[in-house]
Amino acid sequence: MTKPPFSSDGDSSQPADERGFFAGQKPKRPGLGMPAAQQDDAHYHGHRDRLRTRYKDHGDTALADYEILELLLFRLIPRRDTKPIAKALLERFGTLAGVFGASPALLQEVKGIGEAVAFDLKLISTVTHRTLKSDLKGKQVLGSWSSVIDYCHAAMAHETREQFRILFLDKRNALIADEVQQTGTVDHTPVYPREVVKRALELSATALILVHNHPSGDPTPSRADIEMTKTIIDTAKPLGIAVHDHIIIGKDGHASLKGLRLI
Repeated sequence: MTKPPFSSDGDSSQPADERGFFAGQKPKRPGLGMPAAQQDDAHYHGHRDRLRTRYKDHGDTALADYEILELLLFRLIPRRDTKPIAKALLERFGTLAGVFGASPALLQEVKGIGEAVAFDLKLISTVTHRTLKSDLKGKQVLGSWSSVIDYCHAAMAHETREQFRILFLDKRNALIADEVQQTGTVDHTPVYPREVVKRALELSATALILVHNHPSGDPTPSRADIEMTKTIIDTAKPLGIAVHDHIIIGKDGHASLKGLRLI
């Protein structure tokens, strides 16, 4: 006899995996012995079919953001009305990018999102990042600048701590490697210019693009950002390594130190 997916601690009121729990509940057709409360809950089945049809016939432009999120949650939580969950996620995190950029712990603060669904949402986010990154492979990065910005924004804009990332380029300005060298606090990341240059030499890189995020959301460079960038430039230049730019990523935009003529 198959046991329901309850947690191993013996508390039968808590499912170990909310996807399996809801999937295990076979809904009855309304009117066939189903209590009134359950009949009310079954309304979402027709709603799902209508939403899928709209997407199939008209594409994503026919759907609001919460409806796109609903379509995804249909598969992650098969036996539950996911519209309230989708709306709660967007209310909590503001945008679709905010939802997928949120940490698993924060996602689970939203009612209806358990560990398994939070994991799946982060997995989808990772696939998106890898897809954007793959667009840069083998291409001259300076000629694909919008792709660089899109990738960095997807990877870093919603991080709750500062990250210092380096894009290492070869002599054709093609991407060799993309590495997060340091992770700091909400408003500071320690950066060591000698370590930056050392890693560039290890990878035989001839150029760098520096990137870091501002969790506050404001990408305006600080005096410390500018001074640190100039120090890295001065350290790298004698070794034949150029610093093309330092990009600062915020939730709603970015700043380029080169574009601002600060380097």
